[in-house]
Amino acid sequence: MELPEVCVIYLLRRDGERTEVLLGDKRTGLGIGKVVGPGGKVEHGESLRDAAVREVQEETGVVVAASALLPAGRIDYFFPTRPAWSQRSHVFTCTEWSGEPVDSEELAPHWVALEDVPYDRMWDDAARWLPDVLRGGRVDATFTFGPDLATVVDPPRS
Repeated sequence: MELPEVCVIYLLRRDGERTEVLLGDKRTGLGIGKVVGPGGKVEHGESLRDAAVREVQEETGVVVAASALLPAGRIDYFFPTRPAWSQRSHVFTCTEWSGEPVDSEELAPHWVALEDVPYDRMWDDAARWLPDVLRGGRVDATFTFGPDLATVVDPPRS
């Protein structure tokens, strides 16, 4: 089964003694109300990096160079009771960009210290892999969500 491709980008910065990540409150579409990283659909004919650059700029106003994106892995998401939501997400981190985040129609971005990431307000899978990615690790996993469309029902598979 070929999954629609999406990308998610985690911008990281140092603020004094701590590291922060740019997250945002999702305002529209899939995941409305959740805290997410900037990202979205890869358009037909678009490279993953070009999609990531476009999505970050559209959702936060921040300009990222494709060469500054660090690939951090891939996650396949399956929603058996809502197959249209199933997707393959390509994960990137980035520590270089220009501009300051601003609100968009899609996202209300804000900086969060790594120790304060609100996993309880994110998709159920995030706490299983995001802490490692934010510390420089990688992810290669599959998650299946249950009938409630919110809870992971099987463990990740590498």
